[in-house]
Amino acid sequence: AKKAVKKTKQPVRLYAKGLILGHKRSKSNTYHSITLLKIDGVRTREDAAWYAGKRVAYVYKAKKEVKNSKFRVMWGKIRRAHGNSGVVRAKFLKNIPPKAFGAPCRVMMYPSSI
Repeated sequence: AKKAVKKTKQPVRLYAKGLILGHKRSKSNTYHSITLLKIDGVRTREDAAWYAGKRVAYVYKAKKEVKNSKFRVMWGKIRRAHGNSGVVRAKFLKNIPPKAFGAPCRVMMYPSSI
């Protein structure tokens, strides 16, 4: 009889990796309510359109522990594409602080439009 070999399963990542670029802005104006995100593997406006409506989570670590965890989350939603190179505009429930610029974020695969 063969013995069943148990492999250690790798955790499955259910989100796309993203990068917070900054607020939407012009030369002298900054629009704090709109955040620009770059999603891994998205290079065109058409690809970015697929992510419209998807949820975004900015997970960060804080000093003070709340509910037995030092991790906190800011939730947002992807609204539309920004330009032709796959950057998207997102709106978060609370505006993203400048400390988060350049930080990674998670683009969830839900709500699904398929």
